[in-house]
Amino acid sequence: MSFAEQLTRLQVFLDADELHEEALDYVAAHGYLTALSICAETVPEREWIDALFAEEPHYSDEAQRAEIEATLVGLKAHIARQLASDEEFELPCELDLGDDPDDSELRGWCIGFMEGVFLREAAWFETAEEEVSEMLLPIMVGSGLFDEQPEFSDIAADANLMDDMIVQIPEALTALYLLCNAPDEKPAILKPRHH
Repeated sequence: MSFAEQLTRLQVFLDADELHEEALDYVAAHGYLTALSICAETVPEREWIDALFAEEPHYSDEAQRAEIEATLVGLKAHIARQLASDEEFELPCELDLGDDPDDSELRGWCIGFMEGVFLREAAWFETAEEEVSEMLLPIMVGSGLFDEQPEFSDIAADANLMDDMIVQIPEALTALYLLCNAPDEKPAILKPRHH
């Protein structure tokens, strides 16, 4: 079976209604795996797979479990390769929250990404808290999880500002990846100046 076929089967599985209501659907799972691929600390496979489903899914048999878990691991590796390449990172959904942000796939992707961050929050912020917070901002805004906080509700109230931030997500991901995984290759602005 090709990787594309595996992904299609994974998508059908993750988007099914039978899963636990807190389980991540395909687009949210993609965001989640993207965060795990960026995080400087490696989260054990068993832990992140269990967290993704919230509770054990009802697999038809062991073969299905093995296939779904192997495809998730494959997708995570694929995302990591994409992040490490020089190409702009492609999200599995439109970079647009649409008229109803709560129903948009992008919101789901951003929430999934933040779930991945929460899994190892300390690791994200231990080295460069300010830069990481700044780069995470477009994703945090997109997730809608922080709208209660004054600085976020101000942004959420300004549609143009929201759009400006949302389109920065692919760029922010690349910058975060470099910051967390190749600190010597920080974007030029962050490089210390030698006198």
